[in-house]
Amino acid sequence: MSKTKPEANFSKWHGLGNDYIIVAVDDVPFRLTPERTIAICDRHFGIGSDGILLWWRAEAGGFHLQIHNPDGSRGELSGNGMRMLAKYLYQKDFAKDASMSVSTDAGVITPTILPDGQVRVFMGKARLGGAGIVGYEGVAGESEARGVHLRAAGEELEFTFVDVGNPHCVIETGDLVALEMERLGPALENHQIFPNRANVEFMKVTGPAEVSMRVWERGVGETSACGTGACAAAVAACRSGAVKSPVTVHLPGGDLLIEVDRDLDVYMTGPAEEIYNGVLSEGFINRLKELEG
Repeated sequence: MSKTKPEANFSKWHGLGNDYIIVAVDDVPFRLTPERTIAICDRHFGIGSDGILLWWRAEAGGFHLQIHNPDGSRGELSGNGMRMLAKYLYQKDFAKDASMSVSTDAGVITPTILPDGQVRVFMGKARLGGAGIVGYEGVAGESEARGVHLRAAGEELEFTFVDVGNPHCVIETGDLVALEMERLGPALENHQIFPNRANVEFMKVTGPAEVSMRVWERGVGETSACGTGACAAAVAACRSGAVKSPVTVHLPGGDLLIEVDRDLDVYMTGPAEEIYNGVLSEGFINRLKELEG
């Protein structure tokens, strides 16, 4: 008598070294709880990734995206993840057009596959200040959002708060190499001024339309690239007058091109690459099902 074995098909992708597992909701034979997410993202006992992109079709057309961080928390939006998902959907023929609509916890995002294989994403409108920082309600003025000070890890730091669908603390620095990210990153991410925690970007202006950046991602740690972080850094640099749009953002994993218009509408262009496709083993699926959730 044959047994029907459970399967979980997935695809592994990266955007400038920021790697994600892409899986359709119908291909997950269990509820994706925080405990199971942590186990799947583990780089030694699981697949290993900076997060999971869980997607499904929208009834009215387009797609839904749910982002799960490797610490079990949820993310509102991922710029790199959006480029990966868009290219995945198009290459696998789930999306028939090069332009598509993807609903996220941060709103509807519209990525487009370009002829050269790059993905250009309309990320929506950035906000300076807002409810993501304690002491601000609604949309704060630019002068209020810039030059805010906080004390973290024994240091007094000046930052710009930028909301691009998720919260970002952008700090300008003159030396990216000497940064003690393992000390500063967690202290800033979890600072009491950020009620929903924050992604942290340290940026250095390197030209009239260029910045270099290191990022500490909320719920992940330091990564080789962060799409929303690059957008936040470009917005902060443009509004301070340090650079002009479009801005080339240099990250450890490569470059992104960020366009910021006068109304703070933001466009991001960059690559996404498939690494491999796989199927979870029966044993691993059973271990995941045994986890509490």
